[in-house]
Amino acid sequence: MTKTGTLPKEDVHTETSLGGRWRVVVLNDPVNLMSYVVLVFRKVFGFDDQTARRRMLEVHEQGRSVVWRGLREKAEAYVFTLQQWHLTAVIEPDEAS
Repeated sequence: MTKTGTLPKEDVHTETSLGGRWRVVVLNDPVNLMSYVVLVFRKVFGFDDQTARRRMLEVHEQGRSVVWRGLREKAEAYVFTLQQWHLTAVIEPDEAS
């Protein structure tokens, strides 16, 4: 405490990892059928058939696909939902933003 009876001003540093933009990445796995992945993308993200198929092919051919970008809380919710559908998904910082 200072002489005036107030606490000294603290320098509050908020970690930017909670803010900023994040991306949801779906990883390839040897278990799920391509048609199933398309179905999940359509249901979870509301993708049209062409977009869902394009993302699924990225996962299949490149091993991963960024399927969504945005705030961390929503990204975590998407990852949880995708995992409930038995897809392998992670979040990572979106360095491009």
